Amino acid sequence: MKGRPGSSRKYKTKERHSRQPGRAGSRSGKSVKTALGGILLALTVLVLYAESLAPAGRLSLFALSSFFVSIIIMETGLKAGWLFYIGTSLLSFFIVPDKLGLLPYFMFFGLYGLIKCYAEKIKNRTGEYLLKLIFFNLNLALAYFLASALFMAQVRIKLSLWLVIPILETAFIVYDYVYSIFIQVYRERIRKALRL
Repeated sequence: MKGRPGSSRKYKTKERHSRQPGRAGSRSGKSVKTALGGILLALTVLVLYAESLAPAGRLSLFALSSFFVSIIIMETGLKAGWLFYIGTSLLSFFIVPDKLGLLPYFMFFGLYGLIKCYAEKIKNRTGEYLLKLIFFNLNLALAYFLASALFMAQVRIKLSLWLVIPILETAFIVYDYVYSIFIQVYRERIRKALRL
């Protein structure tokens, strides 16, 4: 593959054609994207609701819920992505019974698609991953302190944090890679199938 490795998995919005579409085409395109946004919002809330009921595999459902915002960003931009995150957060808060269980989405998974987009605008690969890891480690620290405050003496980590943190960071890098593959598959296959 030519060019920067992994460049085909980066966020990209649809290229503008030199010929401007007519009013009917423009309205049709907006209607399709509005409908797509509504469907993705509903799917996100549905996945979060399923996560609150699932006896196992909850982390996988959180990861799945984080993918949908990337489609909104690619189709309508970062501003719409932020609105989508706020909308899914508010709607899920009122619908999903386990409010505390939504914290991973509010703090990390719901935001990561947006952070990933900002990070991948950095031309330097080191800077890109540095921003991603800073965001991840800040979430780790916040999660640890929240858990300590909420459960106090119940929080016990048998392994050294110096061992746990690198393991979690490795898992995060794998998650980021899978996320990038999802973006590539959407851009090259799903978007064409949907004719967006």
